[in-house]
Amino acid sequence: MATKHSEKPEPLSRISSIAQSEGAQPSPSSRSSTSSWSEEPVQSNMDISTGHVVLSYMEDHLKNQDRLSKEWEALCTYEPDSTNSSVGEDPKNSSRNRFPESLPYDHSRIILNENINSSGSDYINANAIVDTDPKAPAYIATQAPLPNTLGDFWQMVWEQGSVVIVNLTHLSESEILKTPYWPNKGSAIYHIYELHLVSEHVWCDDYLVRSFYLKNLETQETRTVTQFHFLSWTKDGVPTSPKALLEFRRKVNKSFRGRQCPIIVHCNDGVGRTGTYILIDLVLTRMTKGAKEIDIAATLEHIRDHRENLVRTKEQFEFALTAVAEEVNAILKALPQ
Repeated sequence: MATKHSEKPEPLSRISSIAQSEGAQPSPSSRSSTSSWSEEPVQSNMDISTGHVVLSYMEDHLKNQDRLSKEWEALCTYEPDSTNSSVGEDPKNSSRNRFPESLPYDHSRIILNENINSSGSDYINANAIVDTDPKAPAYIATQAPLPNTLGDFWQMVWEQGSVVIVNLTHLSESEILKTPYWPNKGSAIYHIYELHLVSEHVWCDDYLVRSFYLKNLETQETRTVTQFHFLSWTKDGVPTSPKALLEFRRKVNKSFRGRQCPIIVHCNDGVGRTGTYILIDLVLTRMTKGAKEIDIAATLEHIRDHRENLVRTKEQFEFALTAVAEEVNAILKALPQ
């Protein structure tokens, strides 16, 4: 829970402001519109032949709705090897779950240090999603924090070493946004973590970025955390077009580049939009790293091994295919001919 608010800003010298990194004038707790900023260029380090094969595969899937429907039906019957969620089902943890049908698998759940936790619990509704290295998760998929799990959320951020948060909750979701897990101005304390809002920049109607200064009050250690908030993706729906989300993803990855820690991704339940974003990002990241074969359905099964029902609807799966195809096409156009 947030227990204290302060309007006193931290010294600028101790803050790595997102405004500074983009060339704007530093302004603690500032809100500014930067919709005129240039778009991030697409990454062009992809094998040309692989790109064409993948693009052809994606376009064929999107044109052949019967094939797409059958693939989605097969995905709906997929059963991971381990689906035990006994910790999340424990009655003592029921108040920490936003939705009782969206619980973390035991084998991949994020475990908090119970000796530090305000409730003496190690539970949070969140799962680690790995790519190839089981010891180094690429993502953490989680629900939007509840009023009684705000301290748990920031404990997870701190303990996992995460510096980037992707927030996919829509502005209409007032039950989530009326109790934000960050201060709208100044600072707030969540258990033993002090969070100071350094800056808030609106890039366009679809997304904004907030920069925070996070301090562990027990150890006095500090770090900067950046939250990217996509504003126009409704629950169980899809964005009107992939363009804004792909641009949003490029900005997230520009901020994250070179980091060796998981990106925290959440929507309301940490399932539908969260899974769709992770699926798109994981496929495109694998491609730009030189993967020769890409199977989106198999990749979805892979991330579903870590958290139940990631990508909730056929529409979201089709959107993921469309987004990947559009980005691959943009990458191919950017490659030297």
